[in-house]
Amino acid sequence: MSNEVSAQAVNRSGLLRSEDWWAVWLGLFIVVLGAGQIWHIDLLGWAAKFGVWIDPSKAVGPGSKGFAWLGSIGSLVATYVFTLVVTSIGAYFMGTKVKKFVAGYTVIYWITMAATVIGNYAYLAATPNKREAFNIGWSLSLGELGFVIALLAGLVIGNFFPKVTRFLSDAAKPEWYIKTGIVILGMNIGIQAISALGLAGTVIVRGMCAVVEAYLIYWPIVYFVARKFFKFTPEWAAPMASGISICGVAAAIATGSAIKARQIIPTILASVIIVFVAVELLILPFAAAYFLPSEPMVAGSWLGLVVKSDGGAVASGAIADTLIRNSALQQFGVNYQEGWILMAATTSKVFIDVFIGVWSFILAIVWSIYHLNDPRAAVASGAGKVSKREIWERFPKFIIGFVLALVVIFAAGWLQPGIVDAAKAGAGQANLLRAVFFGLCFFSIGLVTNVRKLWKSGLGRVIGVYAVALVGFIIWVGLFISYIFYHGIVPPTL
Repeated sequence: MSNEVSAQAVNRSGLLRSEDWWAVWLGLFIVVLGAGQIWHIDLLGWAAKFGVWIDPSKAVGPGSKGFAWLGSIGSLVATYVFTLVVTSIGAYFMGTKVKKFVAGYTVIYWITMAATVIGNYAYLAATPNKREAFNIGWSLSLGELGFVIALLAGLVIGNFFPKVTRFLSDAAKPEWYIKTGIVILGMNIGIQAISALGLAGTVIVRGMCAVVEAYLIYWPIVYFVARKFFKFTPEWAAPMASGISICGVAAAIATGSAIKARQIIPTILASVIIVFVAVELLILPFAAAYFLPSEPMVAGSWLGLVVKSDGGAVASGAIADTLIRNSALQQFGVNYQEGWILMAATTSKVFIDVFIGVWSFILAIVWSIYHLNDPRAAVASGAGKVSKREIWERFPKFIIGFVLALVVIFAAGWLQPGIVDAAKAGAGQANLLRAVFFGLCFFSIGLVTNVRKLWKSGLGRVIGVYAVALVGFIIWVGLFISYIFYHGIVPPTL
């Protein structure tokens, strides 16, 4: 029976049988639904929206007020039904047994949702600037802890419950889920970029220049450190350099896919990156407020260049915005307008995200030409010789969806400025489903990971590379570059 299923999958068009292409189709489908807001059609308002909570009844609800009647459970069920249907269609065309996929997906989905809710408990997730709203005196500020909990749940099941693992294995597709999420992310980045055009042009241009300069320095140095001092192979060093230099987990996984790295590599990097982001979020905004109260825009740009996740960078920018404005008022009697420091951090992060697609494309070509994952193949075929077909086969197809979503929504906003607000609302709703796919990815990563093999494969050395890179030069180079481009620029005053 399994041979028949495999034969059917092989006979189907390549556009319908690969995870990469199904990430494109699902991601763009969700983008189109989100774009319905442009025509005042709410097609994703039912999607579950998770929030930081003290009262459990406020932990999750529909993304739109028009679907408030669904309530918490209703929005979770609606999200489950939608994602189950679209992923089951993809699973069928990819040759997966649909009944087993449906059963496994159901369990994975609900465990992931539970992990997300737990991770958003206020004492765990609330950033310092939000504690007062929840009437709490402390919190861990671990805003992405839900992903970590999902990862841990997957690890426990995958390493201690082999029968359950086999039952869930047909639905554990980490790369498919993360690639779909990245395609959806393209819409969010596109609308953020077009929205930024309505703000201060100086901040945008300088932010873009700072990002390009920073990451042309960051990536090769991290790659060199990983190869030279920690003896990692190119297969390890490239995703590591992208994850530490560009945009955390998404960049590491996208790069791993582009160079066809083994799945265990982005798995290890994902777990390390999330932990380091949490540490950065707890330390760097306060360091910025203490050392840079007279250079608020430098501080914002610095945080955007250093904190390696979208949520972490924006949260750190929000914290620093409040702390630095308060400090400037007390020390200098200057009352800066709210939001400009956050804007500097967010703008830097938006341009950093664009590097995911650009760098994946470049690395796909380089690895195709030089066969860096397998030196023997390079000798056999001759380094520098590569067919267009091989480049195409190596090229991560989901990047096409990512770029298409970004460019189309950006161009639409550029040509029709009146749709930007509606498109932003639609992108926000689509982003809710992106978070769901990211969560599914993390649980699946844990499920398919053998911890003993993982540690032997180099987890300790990955931590070493990250620590050396972050403390040794990323923090300082980011600060220096931010100072070059933003020194003397301050927000408007009230």
